[in-house]
Amino acid sequence: MNITRRRGAIAFFITLGVLLVGLAIALNIGWIILNDRAVAFAVLGVILFSLLIAGVVLNTVFLVREIRRNERQDSFLNAVSHELKTPIASIRLYLETLQRRPVEEEQRQQFYKIMLSDSDRLLATVEQILKAGQLGQRHRQQNRTVIDIESLLAECIHVTLQRHHLAADNIVLLPVPGAVRLQVIGIPEDLRTAIINVLDNAVKYSPEGVRVRCSLAITRYTWVTLRIADTGMGLPSNEYKRIFKRFYRVPGRSMVKIKGTGLGLFLVRNIVRQHGGDVTASSAGAGLGTTITFTLPLAAPEGKPDKS
Repeated sequence: MNITRRRGAIAFFITLGVLLVGLAIALNIGWIILNDRAVAFAVLGVILFSLLIAGVVLNTVFLVREIRRNERQDSFLNAVSHELKTPIASIRLYLETLQRRPVEEEQRQQFYKIMLSDSDRLLATVEQILKAGQLGQRHRQQNRTVIDIESLLAECIHVTLQRHHLAADNIVLLPVPGAVRLQVIGIPEDLRTAIINVLDNAVKYSPEGVRVRCSLAITRYTWVTLRIADTGMGLPSNEYKRIFKRFYRVPGRSMVKIKGTGLGLFLVRNIVRQHGGDVTASSAGAGLGTTITFTLPLAAPEGKPDKS
């Protein structure tokens, strides 16, 4: 089912639902007018027609949601197929070239570098899909440790700079106000995944040049706030919550030029919530960048047990 047919199906079910509700209301009102003396039957009729209307509305909402969910899943499958096939085809091409003819050492090293990059991309896609499955099935019950969030963020920035071959000033970690040490309780691997996903998005959706600023601060005395702000494509206000849904990608953004599976921010939200926090998105508008804000509970100071 292509996008045009899906939109037609959504419009059909919404129109059908509205017509059925309108017909039910008209019949109900007409029946009451014709039987104005039979109060008991009128009340019974109102109740039955109310149930009928509720059923029609729920059925319409369910059908529309299923159509949209199927659309997101199809987009996800298409994106994953592309994300898996492209690096595999690239690696295969370079291997065949190395096998068929002699290659100068400099060019050989360049081939190795490209193949390593493609294999990293392939591995990242597979890991993202596997982690989405883990988070979707059950709550992670691993041993949690005290994490220095500033050190973890600095490590994630370093990984992102290397992965996208960026200069150090493309992604900057601003000094923490008061030079305090910020610690949280959690699973380092999961929080690292969440932060890197946001940093990757900041880079991907900044086609005119990457300028990302990361900051940490204490809010309300017991929370740490992590902000990752870019100057890229920005978001309309009605997309702030939708971008955290499974398989969702913002309409209008090029699916070919900007690659993705629609799982990155879904993982971010689930990871942060499993650590007792929350994540939000904001933007000044199209072309004015996006800010993703994490809030996580601070770890209790050493020597003081966490009362929660």
